[in-house]
Amino acid sequence: MEEYWLWFLTRKTLYRPQQRELLRAFCTPKGVFEAKEEELERLKGLSPSQRAELLGGKREWNPEKYAHGLDARGIRFISREHPKFPERLKEIPDPPFGLFVKGALPRPDIPAAAIIGARSCSLYGKEKAAQLGSFLAENGIQVISGMALGIDGAAQWAALEAKGKSFAVLGCGADICYPKSNRSLYERLASEGGILTEYPPGTQPLAMHFPVRNRIISGLSDCVAVVEAREKSGSLITADLALDQGKEVFAVPGRMEDPLSRGCNRLIAQGAGILWEKEELLYACGQTPGAAGKKEIPKLVLEKKENMVYSVLDFHSRSLEEIVEDTGLLPQEAMAAVVSLKLLGAVKETAKNYYAKLF
Repeated sequence: MEEYWLWFLTRKTLYRPQQRELLRAFCTPKGVFEAKEEELERLKGLSPSQRAELLGGKREWNPEKYAHGLDARGIRFISREHPKFPERLKEIPDPPFGLFVKGALPRPDIPAAAIIGARSCSLYGKEKAAQLGSFLAENGIQVISGMALGIDGAAQWAALEAKGKSFAVLGCGADICYPKSNRSLYERLASEGGILTEYPPGTQPLAMHFPVRNRIISGLSDCVAVVEAREKSGSLITADLALDQGKEVFAVPGRMEDPLSRGCNRLIAQGAGILWEKEELLYACGQTPGAAGKKEIPKLVLEKKENMVYSVLDFHSRSLEEIVEDTGLLPQEAMAAVVSLKLLGAVKETAKNYYAKLF
């Protein structure tokens, strides 16, 4: 049956409405494959070009050749009838008919959380996404997202850096890296996690694909965390889908005047959980913080100037100018103290001349 699903889902002129109508009429993809021309003509939802592709596609279809092409790209296909198709996706409204997978699938016996948000995010948002991705990975939670720029990519990259598992759901074919600038993340996900999509190889990243794929991101997850989002955002679509699927949704609160916080603040006003500490996501995944998620905080023995600098730093970034202003140190003294703290592993440079605490 897999070869019939593969034929059915690789018809380029068919979209989900036509696919659903065909399955209602003929029950299975094999039934569609075997349908006669006069039977297809009776379906009002099919255009002449779609009927022509179905009829012509049967003559040209070579399942062995297509499967060989998938193997050459490192992609495999599983239909919703395959025993390894994710159980989580079987339970959502309108589950995908099949998945094209590069790498692994999320493990069904391990909790998963989605971290999503704005592509054009702030430095603070990117840091929070990375902290959440790392924290979840350290606690054995799989991280699901869309491999987009900004929040998605930051969370997934951090999860991989923490030796965890992360999985990207794409709005294009699994053989296409979108955005292109995330090539390194794409390759790491393919080898250390997984890349999933319902679109066959070669499918371009069209705008209409992304709202549809969001139901898979939320469907694979036990809960969804929105870090930053504008009022009209694809992240809010994912949050709505998650609620429809019975999943918990959390949002990171932000300043009233910040456009990147408006979507999160609106979600909170509508009843989403306030993500005021990372542990909330563990509870939503059915876990409690344990030894695996706890790091022993080292006891620092600091010189006076180092201590002055460390005391004015926070977990979100502060500039060197702010450090100088708050400590009263000379710029060269503040920089020397920062360098010393970096060597001790207590401080990281998040951007040029911007620093944050690590614990």
